[in-house]
Amino acid sequence: MEFRLLGTVSVDTFTGPLPLGPAKRRSLLAALLLSANTPVTIARLTDSLWDDTPPLHARSVIQGHVSRLRALLVGADAEAYGVELVTLGDAYVLRLPETLLDSQRFEELLMLARGQRSPADAVLMLKEALSLWQGPALSGAFAGRPLQAAAHSLEESRLATVEQLARAYAELGEHNRAAAVLRAEAVAHPMRESLAAALMTALYRAGRQSEALDWFHRTRRLLADELGIDPGHELADAYALILRGDPGPDTGRNAPDGHRPAARGPVRAGGSGGSGGPDGPGGNGNNTGPGPAARPAADRRTGPDGGTAAGPGDRPAEQPGARSGGTARGAADGPGPAPGRPLPVPSLAGEPHPTDLLPRAPRGFQGRTAELAALTRAAAGEAPVCLVTGPAGVGKTALALQWAHRNQAAFPDGRLFADLRGFSDTGEPALIEVLREFLLSLGVAPRRVPESVAAAAALFRSLTDRRRLLVVLDNARHSAIIRPLLPGGTDCVTLVTSRHRLEGLIASDAARPVPLDVLEPPDSTALLAGVLGEDRVLAEPVAARRLAELCGGLPLALRVTAARLAGRPTWTLAGLADELADERSRLTFLDVDDTGVSAALRLTVQQLPQDAVHQLARLGHHPGSHFDPYTAAALAGTDPVVATAALERLAAAHLVTETGPGRWILHDLVRLYARGMAPEGGPEALIGVLDHYIATALAAADTAEPGGEPCFVLPEDYHRPVAVRDFVDRPAAMHWLATERDDLALAAVAARTAGFHDRAWRIILLQWPQVVWRVRDSWSPLLELALDSARARADAYAESRVLNLLGWVLTEEGRTAEAVALLERSPALARQAGDRLGEATALINLAVVQAEQGELDTALEDCGRAVGLARKERDAHTEMLALQHLARMQLTANRPHEALESVRTALDLGPEHEEIARRVLLLTISGEARLSLGEEDEGIRLLDLAAGEAENSGYDEGAVRALQALLRVTAEPEYLKRYEQAVRRLTEDG
Repeated sequence: MEFRLLGTVSVDTFTGPLPLGPAKRRSLLAALLLSANTPVTIARLTDSLWDDTPPLHARSVIQGHVSRLRALLVGADAEAYGVELVTLGDAYVLRLPETLLDSQRFEELLMLARGQRSPADAVLMLKEALSLWQGPALSGAFAGRPLQAAAHSLEESRLATVEQLARAYAELGEHNRAAAVLRAEAVAHPMRESLAAALMTALYRAGRQSEALDWFHRTRRLLADELGIDPGHELADAYALILRGDPGPDTGRNAPDGHRPAARGPVRAGGSGGSGGPDGPGGNGNNTGPGPAARPAADRRTGPDGGTAAGPGDRPAEQPGARSGGTARGAADGPGPAPGRPLPVPSLAGEPHPTDLLPRAPRGFQGRTAELAALTRAAAGEAPVCLVTGPAGVGKTALALQWAHRNQAAFPDGRLFADLRGFSDTGEPALIEVLREFLLSLGVAPRRVPESVAAAAALFRSLTDRRRLLVVLDNARHSAIIRPLLPGGTDCVTLVTSRHRLEGLIASDAARPVPLDVLEPPDSTALLAGVLGEDRVLAEPVAARRLAELCGGLPLALRVTAARLAGRPTWTLAGLADELADERSRLTFLDVDDTGVSAALRLTVQQLPQDAVHQLARLGHHPGSHFDPYTAAALAGTDPVVATAALERLAAAHLVTETGPGRWILHDLVRLYARGMAPEGGPEALIGVLDHYIATALAAADTAEPGGEPCFVLPEDYHRPVAVRDFVDRPAAMHWLATERDDLALAAVAARTAGFHDRAWRIILLQWPQVVWRVRDSWSPLLELALDSARARADAYAESRVLNLLGWVLTEEGRTAEAVALLERSPALARQAGDRLGEATALINLAVVQAEQGELDTALEDCGRAVGLARKERDAHTEMLALQHLARMQLTANRPHEALESVRTALDLGPEHEEIARRVLLLTISGEARLSLGEEDEGIRLLDLAAGEAENSGYDEGAVRALQALLRVTAEPEYLKRYEQAVRRLTEDG
């Protein structure tokens, strides 16, 4: 267990971070941790949790957060770590070993660093101390004044540590490293003069005097423009030191980072001691006399190493490779030919035709206009390496060959091709064999081909040095096999295709990726027409489009489908589409002979490590459309860290696609293949992901509406996930509920289909914060599914809970008669289940319908009973809800004084700032009540306040209600404009 203040306030456990919930709870934890093992009074906690005047119920809020925090710690077995949250009179104390708190470990490491005699040891201590920081201190907490001061103090300590680390680097003579650590902080804190002065000194001592002076002038201008002051003595002293040149740049041997300052003093144009070098002025490399006359600039070309290469006319026929290894591409290639003994290379000038090893152009190639253009752009520049990547069967080889054949005129010296068989049952070819084939094709006599890979690669680079050649390396599995096959000329283009991303090749050789995705529907049907003939496709256009959709736009699947139909002229496209619609046999129909989707995927999967294979197999049982590391971990029975590593491997192999940070999807055909890998694991994977959704939605609801009463008790056989996502604030929780709505619905359907009814209704009901926020967003079908699942288990508790929410939604949709029929049964079911809070909620919802039907007396009575039940249960949230509706009914009954009293009582109970929807509705009722009493100015003020808070928080339903009330008493154009905008947002979102 670890408590973190240096970054987001959190509690890390072996199974992941604890779901702390809203910002106020994090603030309370931060206040307790800043005074760990010391009592913290309610008064101090109140100062930390509220900036302005705290609400009357502040003590109750703090007690609630302490209770929830204590429960989280107990659930995480905190006692085993010596952690305990204790009440001491009017104070709380969080007892814990200080080694569990990152800020304490930070301070300990600083003390240890100060006591080190060796700067190298101090560097290690300081780097470890700084590694504890994971962002700005106390992130995610409500920034009350005491916590702001604490965060500022911690940040000052961190910056002082950075400066101390830079001084330790300077003692070691590693001035470039000192400058690197200082620059990042100086950019973030541009007016901190001590940082700027230290950075200037480090840059100067690293031999970067111009940068140091530039930094001084930038800082001086900033101080003058922003603060109207001159540099202080630290900055001025550093500037003077540089101008004096004392102490000079460090030229000692203590510079392990490899940077050396430039020599001082003038550089002579020539002579034996000059720095002109072999190509410098006045020497030919040996300084034995004048060199050859310089060629015109137009006859010189820049080589790949940045040097100057001879033009084609200067190359001796007997020694075309004598460049002393100038085109070597890294240690992986091995040493080039020994200097002084160049390999004899035959001249290619006499060849009647350029070498061409390309296979024929693909037949029936369709679309890919954008990708072909991207490939053309990637092929521009010096010695480009173009990398076409994508999943199995997406048409990488076809694209590469199509581009190569279209651009053959650009490569007059030849086009080479090698299938590297990276994903083949036969295994990869030996590198020496590929190089041998290339060299023989370029005219090297068989007896002249070197026997080692390094020598053959060097000869290949020399041969291609001044030629315009295309090299296509198809089906590569890893970067290492590519590098020895790269040509040496700046006008050569290398085109690589792979199912893997080959990020190593991007890093080492600046490969330019051209990712390939599935075909768009029009191109998919055009591909079918290219094989079957346009007449057959035009005769069944709807069926053709359906086939394209069932093949997922994957060219390999489309070609297999077309091949099946081409050999069976009596089959209809619609008939085959019906066959493919059955997921159980779809992959079988997409295989023909030794070619097909299953075979292609199998060859990709067999290259993966076991953990990635297990993850892929479990992903096949995911009921939703997308997944994150938490979802993947729940499916596989692992934790998010392991799941993320597996997903990265799968993404690198193009078996999953990352659509956004931490968000992946599976192609439909990959999903079907994955599901068949381990069908016996399906039930376990489904239970895991269903319980993951329940746990995450609970955490989201707790953060979005922290005072709310839980929707239900957990199922008896509930499996808590290894780790649960933590939500920092209400917007994050509401965003998750909105983004995951479709997948939560799919999960509920899958649960019901599998007979897990106890999970189905819970997953649906947990979306209640989003239902309240977007009540007219077609929630009734999903809630009816939940009702069926509750009734399938004859669970009175569940049925009552679902009826409450469904009845309220139907009421808001204007389906009053249906709502009454459902809601009249709910109170009795709740009493039968012993659920008094559920009964109170049922009475509230029933009263709302009764009021709409004109039965105000009955509605007021039922709402009053709900208030009483909530008070007996001491549930402030439900009591506040009942009072809100009671106030609305009292206003309808023309009893504005009573309505105002109910609103005041509700506001005294809460809500906190997180419960913005409740506050907006109460303010709206207050405003309308004031208008009823003739207090027009106060009424307009309250309604304007309600509308503003609703708009600021994105609660468009509330904004519409408040602005409607305003427009009934004022024709202010601004209110009409805001009303129309809120209605438009509701329409667009809904």
